[in-house]
Amino acid sequence: MTGAPARMPAALVRDGILASVRQAARAQFVFRTSTWTGIIGCVLQVVLVHRVWTAVYGARTEVAGIDQRDAITYAVLGVLITTIFQPFVFDTLFGRLRTGAIAFDVMRPVSAVPLALAQQVGAAAGQLPAVGAALVAGLLVGAIALPGSVLSGLAFLISITLGFAISLILNFTVGLVGFWTVEVGGAFLIYRMVAQFSSGALIPLWFMPGWLSGTLTALPFSAQVFVPLSIYVDTAPGWHTAGAIGQQMLWVLALSALAALVWHRAVRRLVVFGG
Repeated sequence: MTGAPARMPAALVRDGILASVRQAARAQFVFRTSTWTGIIGCVLQVVLVHRVWTAVYGARTEVAGIDQRDAITYAVLGVLITTIFQPFVFDTLFGRLRTGAIAFDVMRPVSAVPLALAQQVGAAAGQLPAVGAALVAGLLVGAIALPGSVLSGLAFLISITLGFAISLILNFTVGLVGFWTVEVGGAFLIYRMVAQFSSGALIPLWFMPGWLSGTLTALPFSAQVFVPLSIYVDTAPGWHTAGAIGQQMLWVLALSALAALVWHRAVRRLVVFGG
């Protein structure tokens, strides 16, 4: 009688995931021209966003109850967060879907799910040099203020981590569309536009009509960018801050359940010719 296959030691699973993270991060620096273009582009974005929002406020110190300093800090940090959160690295998954090699990934001891997420984490890490250069530029031109308080800064670190987790899960779930369509470029294009607008990365939800702001706040996208940055500039954090972080945690759980459901449906749909 043949026994069940032995489970892979946790250390080997960990090493495999870390290797995927490193490989995806290094892949971002394969083409030096692209790397430098990304760094310069990110720096220019920060400078331009600072100039535009400064011009929008003009001589006014606040608009719609939002202080000029807070609005500019929010907009600049929004650029940096979006750069890290949305690298959309699923080229490897797409290629393996087209060739049928995804079948071997499904059978491996290390699931394709943590490996795909690890690659996305690595791709996000590969954006850090560009974000670091842009952050320095933002500080030099006075575009980034300190957190509203020490407590706000600490809460922001927790919130931005949860926002990143939500971004990873959503990106992965959209990538699974490839099991049904193989080509997902269109789906990602639509998703990216919706995510950037609905998350408040382009325009803070403060400045949107009440009905629209309320609708977008009820969606998971706002938990990626708007919630962390609102906490960052908040000078009087309190129970509302804890409530916002709690809502992010609920989104992580709900979206994880959704991603698991879609993944299981995708695997069931997988057809490999010849077996």
